Amino acid sequence: MKQAADHNRVKRMQWWHDARFGMFIHWGLYSQLGRHEWVMNRERIPLAEYEKLSWTFKPKPRPMREWARCAKQAGMKYLVMTTKHHEGFCLWNSKLTDYNAFQRGPGRDLVQEYVDACREFGLKIGFYYSLMDWHHPDGARCAYDEKARRRFVDFTRGLVRELMTNYGKVDILWYDVSWPLRSPEAWESRKLNAMARKLQPHIIINNRSQLPEDFGTPEEHIKAEDEGRAWEACMTFNGSWGYLPYSQPEDWHSSRKVLHMLREVTAGGGNLLLNIGPAPDGSVPPLAVERLKPVGRWLAANGEPVYGKIDRVTEAEWNPLGTWTRKGKSAYFWCHWWPGKTLSIGGLKVKVLKASLLSNGKHLNFVQGKDRLILTGLPAKCPDPYAGIGVIKLQLAGKLVQKLGAGCVILPPEKKRK
Repeated sequence: MKQAADHNRVKRMQWWHDARFGMFIHWGLYSQLGRHEWVMNRERIPLAEYEKLSWTFKPKPRPMREWARCAKQAGMKYLVMTTKHHEGFCLWNSKLTDYNAFQRGPGRDLVQEYVDACREFGLKIGFYYSLMDWHHPDGARCAYDEKARRRFVDFTRGLVRELMTNYGKVDILWYDVSWPLRSPEAWESRKLNAMARKLQPHIIINNRSQLPEDFGTPEEHIKAEDEGRAWEACMTFNGSWGYLPYSQPEDWHSSRKVLHMLREVTAGGGNLLLNIGPAPDGSVPPLAVERLKPVGRWLAANGEPVYGKIDRVTEAEWNPLGTWTRKGKSAYFWCHWWPGKTLSIGGLKVKVLKASLLSNGKHLNFVQGKDRLILTGLPAKCPDPYAGIGVIKLQLAGKLVQKLGAGCVILPPEKKRK
């Protein structure tokens, strides 16, 4: 099964690379407390006390349609939801534990509602699953008791089997926190993932079952993996994965910051998975909606340098006014700070054939010298009304190469007069 997964990885991953941008959703019992998804652990809440939250969890009807609509409007192409977080509460109708949404407070299968919403809005479906489990009696004991390990690994496999069996096609299996077992052999991760692929042949799997699998997952920072390796930066919107009603407006990323992050992952050949933590009833925090709408409008006008087959930017240097993405011989200069009617770019080592504003295709005049490109006839003010980021598309004679270094321009010495 591993050889088959390696062999067809390019085909399985193509939609994901093209998608570029997804929504992460952390939602569970912890949402009712509003103090981070690790609240049970960080505040040392006794299990008996915490379990009571499973009966008071009463989401409104089908809140996932709100999430899916918000994601679609933001230009996102897929969602990943916490089907079971570290607290151990399952959001589906599991046959292996009664600690689940169907048999406790909600009284319904929340995973099914999530899947239905994704399909309604044409979004790919991702299931987050925490290997760590603070509720199961063997969740910690399995590290030093072989019989407990056997029970817990079987329990884990059974839950993953349910998720891979009950909901039709699932696109992403996103594991998290493989504590307390210290090896993929102890988790029996190869067998677990082989089962998932047998049930879902097109599934893509992240790297958190202690195996590399299909893609890496840098968390709360953006760092490209080695070339040829897929990766996805998962980022909070406001500093917390779970619902945090106490966060201030300045804690939330601005629309411009979201686009900065999206540009950075795109230039590195990765994806951006941006998190929201819905309220206990499932509502999307208003600030998330407010700041994602301009992102979606910007992408509708400027999505070309983000979606589809993108090449890594490997030979370009920093610029005071903007940054790059590229597709083959097309380079896209994201002008984050619009300079007015003239823009200069230094150090390009490739001939520019054509320049235009991406949003409307308007031709731009330019002069290219040995070490300097000067674009003229730009609008006096940034033409982008959504985030103040205008994109200039350059058609090049070859690959984007820019070399500047830190030194100043050295002019040739003047000839001595005779």
